[in-house]
Amino acid sequence: MFFYGTLCHLPLLELVLAGQSYHARPATLAGHRVNWVKDQSYPTIQADPGAVADGLLVEGLSEAAKARLDFYELGFDYALKELAVMPDDGDALVTAQVYFPTADLGPPGALWSLDDWVALWGEMTLEAAREVMSYFGDLTGDEVARRFPMIRTRAASRVRARASTTPTALRAAFGAGDIDIHASTRPYARFFTIEEQDLSFRRYSGAMSEVVNRAAFVGGDAVIVLPYDPVRDRVMLVEQFRMGPHMRGDPHPWTLEPIAGRIDAGELPEDCAHREAMEEAGLTLDRLLALPHHYPSPGSSTEFFYTFVALCNLPDTAAGIGGAEEEAEDIRSHVIPFARLMDLVANGEAACGPLVLCALWLSLNRDALRARS
Repeated sequence: MFFYGTLCHLPLLELVLAGQSYHARPATLAGHRVNWVKDQSYPTIQADPGAVADGLLVEGLSEAAKARLDFYELGFDYALKELAVMPDDGDALVTAQVYFPTADLGPPGALWSLDDWVALWGEMTLEAAREVMSYFGDLTGDEVARRFPMIRTRAASRVRARASTTPTALRAAFGAGDIDIHASTRPYARFFTIEEQDLSFRRYSGAMSEVVNRAAFVGGDAVIVLPYDPVRDRVMLVEQFRMGPHMRGDPHPWTLEPIAGRIDAGELPEDCAHREAMEEAGLTLDRLLALPHHYPSPGSSTEFFYTFVALCNLPDTAAGIGGAEEEAEDIRSHVIPFARLMDLVANGEAACGPLVLCALWLSLNRDALRARS
């Protein structure tokens, strides 16, 4: 097989093959050019008589290894073609199978660079591939492809978590080396997952705990944005149906919240804040003011919130109905005075934790923001 894109990254190839043996050597495919797909994290290949595509010729693959590769690739609108490639260390063409896109992936961008891809996307892709390949034998490639956006979102969250530099001045500086994982399962996996582990952890005495069973809801990192107009002293809240209150049995499972949304893989939290404000409320934000970023429910959920108050213009016409149609969102926005927000917090109608946090932060900083506006 000849690879021209992300599978040329040997750590990814070895993860997909999971110990299956292979021999790899550099090779080229004449008459083809490899480009980034514009504004995406992967390449595309196309015929170009004057070009040569660099890549990797992989030989000695078993049927089991090929099945793993097909599972990883074919669900994403790729099909195999047989083409002649030239090994860099050979003097004769070798017939190899090559994954080609069967659908339009989008307009081509700059020439593909594996080194640039590794620097930008390599770590996140390895995280996503671990989850993808954990479904081998249980799901089809098409099913994985449908779930892939959230798989990437979860992977990006894990990468951000590993990069955390929050202090350990008061809490113990325990880490991953102080946890022994004895078994790990995923009893539920769709848009979200539930993951379960048998583990022991370091006690404050220094000894390890007994083996216990624990589970967590695994989502992705999200942004929280409360829009505030300091000139008019108004905020915007959004209202929508929510499954959590519904499943709890709340008689009114439509909740008042800040604007919120999951951070896409490769997206900065700040960029996500601007995108979600436009999608949910058609709102253009000015300056973002960072509040403490946090875990809202660390006992049972991996969710991590990047929280902001956003300065913006909120005229009477800003309220309305919005949301992403493709996500079946039906979101109503309300523009209300700051004093009304605090009444809603006090009487319990604003029963969303991130909204309460934003409201209390704004109550402490509102005078200074208004003085500078």
